[in-house]
Amino acid sequence: MLERVKAALPALPPAEQRVAKLLLADARSFASLPVSELADRAHVSKPTVVRFCRSVGYDGLADFKLKLAGSVNEGVPFVHRAVDEDDKPSDIIVKVVDNAVAALLHYRNDAASHAFERAIDALAESARHGRRIEFYGVGNSGIVAQDAQHKFFRLGVNTVATSDGHVQLMSATMLQPGDCAVIISNSGRSRDLLDAAEIARKKGATIIIITASASPLAQLALGPSQILLAVDHPEDFDRYSPMVSRLLHLIAVDILTTGVALRLGQHLRPVLQEIKKNLRAKRYAG
Repeated sequence: MLERVKAALPALPPAEQRVAKLLLADARSFASLPVSELADRAHVSKPTVVRFCRSVGYDGLADFKLKLAGSVNEGVPFVHRAVDEDDKPSDIIVKVVDNAVAALLHYRNDAASHAFERAIDALAESARHGRRIEFYGVGNSGIVAQDAQHKFFRLGVNTVATSDGHVQLMSATMLQPGDCAVIISNSGRSRDLLDAAEIARKKGATIIIITASASPLAQLALGPSQILLAVDHPEDFDRYSPMVSRLLHLIAVDILTTGVALRLGQHLRPVLQEIKKNLRAKRYAG
């Protein structure tokens, strides 16, 4: 809902823009305050508040506030931002899936294609010349790094994934120009990853960073050989288990893998076909 209001903001009349800005400043209070208080705070009339709700696609203030209350719900801390304590399994299914789908669609619309193009070009160039491609992550992001390495090594690329801070520093120290280091982090605040990124930068490697755009790690992606693939989402990493963020990071990895596979050309496909053939021979049923 808040994203919809942000998108509609420039097209609203000035008075309704004041209502929108009041909402965006404190959505939780907006959902609970009476119309008279909302009108006073926005310096508009009460009918203007109702018109604003209709302008952004709702039946009126009551309908808007009902849906807003669900949108700004904090969920269950350290479990999931979209669920409530008393939710039934049927409710959990709908809420968890809807939350994931909404985040994926938002990312589809916001992902910077030019940044992905640069990252795919750099990875494909490293792959063609047999250079090293390394994936760094810690904790949950370390699992995503392992998934990335699994996908890339099937392309015949010289890859490694590590989640150990000491190994990351040693490995980054051995990087050279033409190599790529892909650094994955939800919070973008891990000291180990920040240190590894700085070392890889100094060694002249191309750094591809998958993290939140406002994080300290993202600030390292400012030079010509540093590429930021920003993954922003509403999941507070200090309060909730990484669910949506993990899905978005995996999607980013899938985009990179697919793009690099296409860049490497059709000669790669017989190898992938043979891998599938050999894997089928390992199945004991069917």
